[in-house]
Amino acid sequence: MISTLKRLRYRASKTRLNVPLIWLRHRGLDSRDVFLASYPRSGQHWARFQLFEILMSQSADFDSLDSTIPKVGAHGKAPSILPSGGRLIQTHEPWRKEYQRAIYLVRDVRDIVLSDYAWDESLDLIKHFDIATLDDYLLPWLRGRVQTMSNWQDHTHSWLDSPLARNGNLILIRYEDMRRNTEDALVRMVEFIGVPADRRLIREAIANNSLENMRLKEDSSKKFNPKTLGRQSGEEHRFVRKGAVGGWRARLSDAQVQLIEQHTGQALARLAYPLTIPPFVEPADPASHTVSR
Repeated sequence: MISTLKRLRYRASKTRLNVPLIWLRHRGLDSRDVFLASYPRSGQHWARFQLFEILMSQSADFDSLDSTIPKVGAHGKAPSILPSGGRLIQTHEPWRKEYQRAIYLVRDVRDIVLSDYAWDESLDLIKHFDIATLDDYLLPWLRGRVQTMSNWQDHTHSWLDSPLARNGNLILIRYEDMRRNTEDALVRMVEFIGVPADRRLIREAIANNSLENMRLKEDSSKKFNPKTLGRQSGEEHRFVRKGAVGGWRARLSDAQVQLIEQHTGQALARLAYPLTIPPFVEPADPASHTVSR
């Protein structure tokens, strides 16, 4: 079983108590650093593994990946692996002024919420929020009450409206496009960070990080092995899931899809994801307007 202390730490990280500590995690950044940014459950681990192998010309595993392409806050001792002399750093945060160049990986929120729910359920964390079912989970999740990095739609708008999106220092990679043509997506990424694209090396990294190989790495990992962590067994409770594209269509009810799109429709439309209902526009608050006389 996951230790009580580990569970308490994880629970604390999912609350607003974490917010005052965010600035500490962003100390010591450099203008040469490049960020691999995404909302959780958007395929970032898959991208990191492949980028590691392309940049380092060696295999990666779960337990060594973080020291080379670290999470923001753990970047102090990370090596400078980019031609600019900068580091490649992972972040799940909304855009911040410290982020001056970034790859933004996005995924259909309707698939993300299912993956996030399964992960939180596997760690027995949803009970902390008095949540028993996906229906209980959806509205708090959509309002950003079970994450520390704001809700998905605000996170998305923060990056799309950032100065980086206007000055050419941001590239957007849709997870679905990366699944469809992984090689070309990785070519875009490595060229963006200033590395010549070696397609042979890229194809090897893709093969080394297939679903089957990623699961073998998960099973051999001290950090993510389901058995050693005491997580529930089965597909739904793996960290490395199938990464289904459009799996929400078979698993979400019409009412659940409508609720999600009411909150995220504008962001989905900006990312060119098809909607089942028109984009939702938050009505103006009459109290926020004044009448000139």
